[in-house]
Amino acid sequence: MAGGSEIDGRAWLDACRRMVAGQREIFAEVSSIGDRTEYEGIGEGGDRTLVIDRRCEDIAFAELRRMHDAGHEFVAVSEERGEVAFGSGPATRVVVDPIDGSLNARRTIPSHSLSVAVAQGDSMADVEFGFIHDFGVDEEFSAVRGEGARTGDRPLSPEGPHDGLEVVGVEAASPERIGHVAAALDGEVYRLRVVGSIAIAMAYVAAGRFDAMLTNRPCRSVDAAGGQLIVREAGGLLRFGEIDAADAALDLDARYVVSAARDAAGLETVHAASLSGGS
Repeated sequence: MAGGSEIDGRAWLDACRRMVAGQREIFAEVSSIGDRTEYEGIGEGGDRTLVIDRRCEDIAFAELRRMHDAGHEFVAVSEERGEVAFGSGPATRVVVDPIDGSLNARRTIPSHSLSVAVAQGDSMADVEFGFIHDFGVDEEFSAVRGEGARTGDRPLSPEGPHDGLEVVGVEAASPERIGHVAAALDGEVYRLRVVGSIAIAMAYVAAGRFDAMLTNRPCRSVDAAGGQLIVREAGGLLRFGEIDAADAALDLDARYVVSAARDAAGLETVHAASLSGGS
């Protein structure tokens, strides 16, 4: 992306790392499937809320309050709380998914992540900072608009070992949809992989581990906002179904399929497959 970011990337990175540290303690404390399978009510996104979802979100919002106390004004967007203003009508939006891959986290499958995006507007095109932490391998991905993407302190690049689609990530693997996607990719892709976290799958494209990824059903902005910037800043490409990035809203009502790839040819293939499973 051209130009530099208008947000304080260093301050947001530090805040995200504090969120990670707090969540690690929760996952260590609540470590069994039974203990993690405890629900409490319905979140603003419409799904049942796990207690660990709420506790991890509490950690995130404590850090958001800390950022506000340090002089940052913004509207937070989270699947459980909805939209929460930190200040008087600021344009900045902070999109938070404390656990992307809640089913994995609940079943103690390691691949789940914290995803955060900071935007100077209300669309995917306005995101200026993106962060993903994969708790399974304790790995961090981040990007600041105009400054590239990184894993830890190393620059990210989506360069793979060869041309073509050797490994493609698919989210989610619901039986009624996966068959349509597999049929659409038959003869085009060597292997499919299902991680269970949209954010991690996008980070894997940015790192060149996946040649491409797609969602086979519409996802929320909280799932993709951080990852899409990391892909772009690494040099990858994305599409939000038939919606332009400037129209892909950063709120809980918007839904869109997402596809990402290392190159244009791969993107066209997985974009078509993402639309094959219906809405």
